[in-house]
Formats: sequence, C-alpha cells, structure tokens
Amino acid sequence: MMPTRTRVVEDLHRRAASLVDGFYRSLPPYPRIPQSLVEIDFARGTKLNVDLFFEYLRRGTEPSEEDTGELVELAMDRLRDGTPLPEVLDRYRLGAVFIWERLRESASSAEQELLLDASPVLLKYITLVITRIAGAATQRSHDPRWELLERRRGIADALLTGRDSVEWANDPVIPVADAFLVAVFRLCGTRGGHASALRHRVEAIAGVFLRLDAGGWTALIPLRPGDDGTAASAGLTARLPTHQPDQAPPYWVGVGAAANRAEIPAIFAEARVLAELGRCLTRREILCRRTDLQFEYTVAVSDAARPGLASVLAPLDTQPMLAETLEVFVESGFNQLATARQLNVHRNTVTYRLSRIHELTGLDPHRPADAMTLSAARLARRLESAAFAP
Repeated sequence: MMPTRTRVVEDLHRRAASLVDGFYRSLPPYPRIPQSLVEIDFARGTKLNVDLFFEYLRRGTEPSEEDTGELVELAMDRLRDGTPLPEVLDRYRLGAVFIWERLRESASSAEQELLLDASPVLLKYITLVITRIAGAATQRSHDPRWELLERRRGIADALLTGRDSVEWANDPVIPVADAFLVAVFRLCGTRGGHASALRHRVEAIAGVFLRLDAGGWTALIPLRPGDDGTAASAGLTARLPTHQPDQAPPYWVGVGAAANRAEIPAIFAEARVLAELGRCLTRREILCRRTDLQFEYTVAVSDAARPGLASVLAPLDTQPMLAETLEVFVESGFNQLATARQLNVHRNTVTYRLSRIHELTGLDPHRPADAMTLSAARLARRLESAAFAP
C-alpha cells in the first residue's frame, strides 16, 4: 500500500530536522566570527528554515514576512558582526543542497517522486528568504546606527593594523583615545550563551573598540592618563564572569598596554600569542600577561626552533612512564623528592627514570641547562599538539 502524501511529507520533515547537526559540522567556520557566538543562532535558524519550508510544502502558501522575521533578524546579526552579505546568503544555498541531497540518498520511490515535485517549491522558498534578507540589509545600510557600527569596525581595523587616518583621528562623534589596553579573547569550546554574555560585558566598556575573528575577538580599551595598563586590566577582570577555580576557564585573555597608537599593532601581536598560550596550556588564570609567561612566550614565538625543540622528546614516545616522570619533574620545579611523592614511587625510582631520560634524549635532567632544554621541549610539544596558531 502506497503511503499518503501527508505521511511522506511528515517522514521527510522529520529526517530533514535530524540532518541539522551534520550540516553545521560540514560548513566552514565564519572567518570573522567565533563559532561559539553563532552556534545557538545557527541551530535555531536552521530548524526554523526546515519547519517553514515543510509548512510551505504542506499548505502551498508562502511564509509571511512575520513568519520569516526571526530568520531575517538572525541574518542581520551576522551582518552586524561584520560578515559580508554574500557569505550570509550563501549559507541558505549550502543548507538546501546539503539537506536535499541527503534526503534523496535515502529516499524511497514515493519520497523520490515527492522530492522531485517539491524542487520548484524549495527554489521559491530559498529565493523568498534571500530576497527578504537582502531587502532588510539594504534598508539597514541607510540606518545611522548601522553606519556607526561600520565606522567603529573600520577604526578598530585601522588601529590594529597601524593605518592611522586623519579621517577619524579627531572624529567628534567617535572619540579615539591615544593609548589602549589591547585584550585578545580566545574562546574554548562552543558555549554560545556564555560567549554572547561575555561579549556584551566587554562591549559595555566606555570607548571600547571590538573586532571579531574566528577564535574570539580583540578589544581595544582606552587607557586613562597615567595608567600603564594595570588599572584597565583590573577593571576588565572585574567585568569578566566568574568561573570555578578547579576548572579550566572557557576563555583566555591576552593583554598588553599600548602607550600610543603606533604601538598597537605590535602589542596586538603579543597579546594574540599570550591568549593562544592560555588556550593551548589550559591555564587556570584567565588573564595572560607577558610578565607571567616570559619563558612560555619565548618558546611560542620561536617559530623556526619550536618544531626542533618538540622533536627532542620523540625518544620518549614509546616510554609513557618516562614521559610522565619528566612531566611531573618539571611541574614540581625539578624537585626529585616531590616528583617521587606525586608519582607514589621511591626516590631511587625517579633517579633511575631520569637517568633513562638522559640516555634516550642525550639531555641530563639534573644539569640546569639540559633541564631547561627539556622543559622548553615539553612546552614546544604541547604547543605543537594543541595546534598553536597565534
């Protein structure tokens, strides 16, 4: 017995809804927006798209402007964040292709027939949604508030890249400070709600400029006269949400003070490295300063030497017990007794294992110079394995 059209549509609707997660993972990330800021919106928008289309398929009535209102607003949020309109619109084409192809791959003969008949409806639906988003974007582009956002984004780009311009240097509408605390935020995982709340707290700082990127964002926080960054850092810390001290933070902030605009690009590069160090090393402290990470910073910026340093520990790859002993030995400040206690072994056992490390790597953990090399190699390996990318 052939299933009814209503039954076929319901089955296809249910399967299409289950494909949303797969579509999200198949998409390349937005190059200018952290994924954790858009994942909740993406899931809501994709579900709404699927539901609206199948409702259109059932009833044959186009969705009203009210029906697509939330979709349009979600798209406007992406444009407000700095994503180009063509990139926003292309997601609708990619989504339709992804879900349609997978439905066809597993479709029964009755479903294949319905999908063929529904193709013109899908085309009309996608065209309708894209047209409404493009129309809203055109209207918003004439909104003074929208223009202000664009100008602030342009100023942030200019400051971070060193393109100081007389066009905005003395702008009466958007004052630009002479000195800034440069704060680079690197997010961990995909906690959309947490990331959005964090961003709103940072955006609320008076005179701040914000630029988003795929890993998080950079905030330029004005410095008051006489502040070397200490007061601004304390103020920023006070705004950050609290987290459990026994857990790794969901984000890290690399900070540095630029005494003038000309210093901003160099301090930006430094803060980016510091934030990435926090992420790769899963530091317990959220704020990452150069003064607290001098050794780690030196290894991190040694691009040519880092892979070679990481290879120093290759002989321990097949010796997990020795690798663990070295890890604890370094973490304990090269204290052999503390290492023995933490590993719950006799001190002589630690002595033997350190000797074996000496034999395999050619570096003696008891010699200060060799111990520092081993420590640097351990750090370099962690950075390499954690995809360090400042």
